[in-house]
Amino acid sequence: MFDHPGFAPELLALAAVEALGPNAREWAERLRSAYPEASPEALARLATRRFVRLAGAGGAVSALAGALAPLAELTSVLWTQANLVLHLAAAYDRDPVHPDRAVELLVLTQVHPDAESARTALDAARALDGPGEAPWPRALEAAWRLAMPLAAQAAGWLVLRLASRLLPGAAVLAAAAGDAAAAERLAARAVTAYRSGQILAR
Repeated sequence: MFDHPGFAPELLALAAVEALGPNAREWAERLRSAYPEASPEALARLATRRFVRLAGAGGAVSALAGALAPLAELTSVLWTQANLVLHLAAAYDRDPVHPDRAVELLVLTQVHPDAESARTALDAARALDGPGEAPWPRALEAAWRLAMPLAAQAAGWLVLRLASRLLPGAAVLAAAAGDAAAAERLAARAVTAYRSGQILAR
């Protein structure tokens, strides 16, 4: 990512599938073995509750990071949202370590508008070799693409963060509520997509 910061969202999506996918697959296999009659919707509800709680806790903790709070929150949100999508994929019998999950991560988190553009960007990221040119303009573009969906989701609780100057602790509560709400919205998009098969045919 240091050599090609402009492809940070794509490289992070690929890394998330590789690092987090096996755990999501084991989670689904373990629950199906223990509860063979559990439906995909039931597993999806369990995953959603788990990662919405984690998103809220991560937001609260990151709000205490002082000057590093924005970076801490972005890291927490990206990790939680990737885990959420991969666990929901596993709940709906999609292999969470399959490369297509990286496409879905980019679409569901609204980094890319559709699967075709996400695939094109991922193909370009996979083809990278050696350092890129003029990294900082591309790094700014990548940071914007990563943060833009989160900024849009956070618009509703920005006012609460500003109020933290008057109300001690308001930033912690706002971060927790905002990140949990963003995770709930992502879960709703993912469940709709996986239930209908609208993202990918596979």
